[in-house]
Amino acid sequence: MNKITVIGLGASDLEQLSLGTYRLLKQADHLYIRTEEHPVVAELRLEGLNMESFDSIYEANDSFEDVYQQIVDKLLELSAQQPITYAVPGHPLVAERTVQLLIEKERTGEIELHIAGGSSFLDPIFTALRIDPIEGFQLLDGTDLKRDDVRMDQHVLIGQVYDAFVASDVKLSLMEKYPDHHVVTIVTSAGSRDEKLTEIPLFELDRAVTLNNLTTVYVPPLLDHEQRLKEWSSFRDIIATLRGPDGCPWDREQTHESLKRYLIEESFELIQAIDEEDDDAIIEELGDVLLQVFLHAQIGEDNGYFSMEDVLETVGSKMIRRHPHVFSQTQADTTEEVLTNWQAIKELEKPKPSTLLEGQERLASSLLTSYNYQKTAAKVGFDWPSIEGAFDKFQEEWIEFQEEVKSGGPEQQLDELGDVLFTIVNIARFLKISPEEAMWHTNEKFKSRFQFVEQSVKQGSGNFEDYTLDELEEFWQQAKRKEESK
Repeated sequence: MNKITVIGLGASDLEQLSLGTYRLLKQADHLYIRTEEHPVVAELRLEGLNMESFDSIYEANDSFEDVYQQIVDKLLELSAQQPITYAVPGHPLVAERTVQLLIEKERTGEIELHIAGGSSFLDPIFTALRIDPIEGFQLLDGTDLKRDDVRMDQHVLIGQVYDAFVASDVKLSLMEKYPDHHVVTIVTSAGSRDEKLTEIPLFELDRAVTLNNLTTVYVPPLLDHEQRLKEWSSFRDIIATLRGPDGCPWDREQTHESLKRYLIEESFELIQAIDEEDDDAIIEELGDVLLQVFLHAQIGEDNGYFSMEDVLETVGSKMIRRHPHVFSQTQADTTEEVLTNWQAIKELEKPKPSTLLEGQERLASSLLTSYNYQKTAAKVGFDWPSIEGAFDKFQEEWIEFQEEVKSGGPEQQLDELGDVLFTIVNIARFLKISPEEAMWHTNEKFKSRFQFVEQSVKQGSGNFEDYTLDELEEFWQQAKRKEESK
């Protein structure tokens, strides 16, 4: 079986190598190193060690993953001939992708792997920066850094920042969360005689200093909540504080039931911001909707029934489950196919109701309940063949309502008005229009126009009684023309 011994070259020069590591390197008959770009390599050559590097593979590839995979392939090929020793910078198990790929080969039985150890760059980094890792720290890969990887309340070390291109990507990812002037430290050759620490504002990360494979970027934590408002955990802590013993009396008193109307109001304010194409307003209103979600989740946690983790797990698993064309092997190339799959999966997830209309009620909206009832009935063929049938039914119900207005009592009028509204919802369904949204738009339109009428009256005599209906109607038409001119 292929035998490979992996040795760590440590973080800096020859002086930091342990005696055991030095002896292993001296005893190696067939020694290969990942790269020449390490301060100890030149010194080892002066000690008489013969070694071959894989730097040519770096030069022949554009992506690091391709480089690492080709190095591992080459190591497998070489070890098939005789046992070999492979030396890597730092510790073999700290930020060393080629060793992780070799471990995968070991698990499948393709090689016999011996990891001899070595000192990582972390200890000299902690010493140079005077930080205690028990306070919480992250070690992240600069070549694959994502905004959501970063915890702003921890010490963050970013390795693999080889050059200005990697530094630029790192900078942009960090600036999505940290202030542009947040001071970071560039640590070079930690633990060696050439150790250097350079503090710079984050926005200068890719242009202030020379970067190389011995560079680590240190991002200090932001411990104040108000400095970490771009993190989910900060907002969660804020809501927990508001609901806590020393928090806000109003927030502590809220229940799922008491908050229902606020969720409805905030949702419609978000819809208005979207309709007005106002990005700043959309940001604010999305925040208000998110506030409602976090409040409900915190109430669930306070009551011991569920937490935000349960909410995230439920919706996340549902999205994966209902999108097999994305997360699995199911084929769905059109929106229609996606919706068909979605509905089929949804029906499998939930117990079959005793009646088709079960669960379609929306207590906060009679319009939505009506819409859902009609949509469900239509799925089993209980529907007009075309919108003309819905229009004819509307005319029929409208005439019946008018007759009851002339000669019927309040109960009959209520019943017939309900029938009229029901047929209007049916027409909306045929046109794929949300009746709830349509009604909200009309309410907003009425509000805007009437406020113009009200303002016009105030600018005049100040009393509605001084104006005829025709004069008030003229103000209304002015408001309408003003809207149309926008």
